[in-house]
Amino acid sequence: MTAPFVTTLRARAETIQLGAPNGAALTIRVEVPERWDVVRVSAAPTEHVRAVKVAALAVLDPRADARDYVVKLRGHEVLDERRSIAEVGARDGSTFLVTNRRRRPVR
Repeated sequence: MTAPFVTTLRARAETIQLGAPNGAALTIRVEVPERWDVVRVSAAPTEHVRAVKVAALAVLDPRADARDYVVKLRGHEVLDERRSIAEVGARDGSTFLVTNRRRRPVR
């Protein structure tokens, strides 16, 4: 199966694999606006939102502390990151925004 078109926009060439590679997987796009960077993640629908956030930050900003970042889907913060990506409403091609919990002034 091919990845949805939206996951290829301005994304890095590699894809982060989460969960079993043989089972059903959703290909999602994870964007960190503070880094101006995007990564593709292929994850089982049962994978936790926190696991997606930690994996994306490990690639996009290795020095970042995951506790300082929130995850948003369709403009709304995911309040319980222990829920699966399917439970929060992600579909194949969805975009998660991982952004700093506290806004910082631009200098």
